[in-house]
Amino acid sequence: MNNRPHLRRAAALAAVALAVTACGSSQSADSDTLRIAGPFEIHSLEPSSDGYFFTRLHVTETLVTADVEGNLVPGLATTWSADEANKVWTFELADGVEFHDGKPMTPENVVAVLEKMAADAASPLADVGVETIRADGTSVVIELSEPNVSVPATLSHYSTGILAPSSYDAEGKVEKIVGTGPYEVAKVSLPSRIETVRVADWRGKEPEVEKVSFQAVGRAESRAVMATGGQADVVFGLEPAGRERVESTDGVDMESALQPRTILMKMNAADPALKDVRVRQAISMALDRESIAEAVLREKDIAATQLLTPTLADWDAELEPLTYDAEKAKALLAEAGWKTGADGTVAKDGRPLTLELLTYPDRPELPALATAIQAELKKVGVKVDVEVTNSSEVPAKHGDGSLQMALVAKSFALISDPLPTVADTFAKGGSDWGTMGWSDPAVDKAVAALMAGAEGEEAAEHRRTIVTSAQEQLPLVPVSWYRMNAAVSDRVEGFQIDALETSWRITDIELAE
Repeated sequence: MNNRPHLRRAAALAAVALAVTACGSSQSADSDTLRIAGPFEIHSLEPSSDGYFFTRLHVTETLVTADVEGNLVPGLATTWSADEANKVWTFELADGVEFHDGKPMTPENVVAVLEKMAADAASPLADVGVETIRADGTSVVIELSEPNVSVPATLSHYSTGILAPSSYDAEGKVEKIVGTGPYEVAKVSLPSRIETVRVADWRGKEPEVEKVSFQAVGRAESRAVMATGGQADVVFGLEPAGRERVESTDGVDMESALQPRTILMKMNAADPALKDVRVRQAISMALDRESIAEAVLREKDIAATQLLTPTLADWDAELEPLTYDAEKAKALLAEAGWKTGADGTVAKDGRPLTLELLTYPDRPELPALATAIQAELKKVGVKVDVEVTNSSEVPAKHGDGSLQMALVAKSFALISDPLPTVADTFAKGGSDWGTMGWSDPAVDKAVAALMAGAEGEEAAEHRRTIVTSAQEQLPLVPVSWYRMNAAVSDRVEGFQIDALETSWRITDIELAE
């Protein structure tokens, strides 16, 4: 009798128990501490890398922010305006802002931070065509090389959080986080832990919660046990089994919101097999998205019928939805010259249609979805080899041209306005997490017009052009939309889930005694 599977199972359970014990012991059960757990680790203090932790925890602030509905609202800037050409933007700064080190925030401080981000390719500010950034009295002025209506939304991105000069070492690298928000950093332990404390005499309304701790927990099973066992108050990133466990446990509730994020297959439209649109359409039609979403994600209703989610109302052009039709998929493959062989695999000129699908485990549902896609495409004669690797391989293989297909989870609202992300997704020449080997002059023209400030029905028509081309040409094949979820303890009052993840809305939370 082979006992190794039982030993592996016992070891896995022991690992979960140890992880939960460690998290439970490290996260104080003090009544004044809000304990948050999630799947992502903190690898860097650099704002363009993991700066989102510090905006979500209300440690750093941006010039512009967004409310829970995604509307732009003042942050460190009270007002903003542009010239008639949308090339010169002026941001009036709030009075009396102090950094956590007690030093006043000046326009020159803000300029220095924004100049760093405008030169950092990982920040969306680097993509808006900044020519100069300068202080002008109590304002900051940004001059662009070309019109761009999304500058205020871009300045809501976490990478543009304003840090004190004392945050940087002699080489200009961030060595500590000194922000302006209602919470300041008490301790950071890379890669897994952040502790914050409420700022005394902050300029705004004092939050009710005194202390906050965030713990990165990689194992989904551990996060579920923490949620149901009282080791954390808010737990993000639960898998379907974990959600079901939470839903059957007293004292903790599930909160969720459909995010502007789509799980999609990035297609290399320059690949010999995939350059024929009929093959891409066949691959799309071969996917029974509802069955896949129900089996893997346990949520049938998030099967994607188009690229952009319904939460992005301005981009909803009432398109003919993507549907499942295996027989039509086979017919399209045959029309494109791919004939079914004796083993059931389609081939052309003696070469079977074999494709590599790359994905990564950062989001734990992706490998399972890739396996389901592999099974679906096999039914229509397409052989798929799944490779689960580091997410960095997607842009690397895009760059050297070796990528065929990649299953990725792509957010279309890295900032509150989807336009810059859409523009990058369909950029001429492709983009790391967008199209590859594909272009449409009508889409290029529409994107340029929107970025230049098209309004009203003209803007709506340009958006229709973009989403219609994406739906028909399928350089990106949507699989499912994405629902953000959080397990929330009954001792937490006032929690709101923010689909845009601008912040965790901690300042609205109270802890029951």
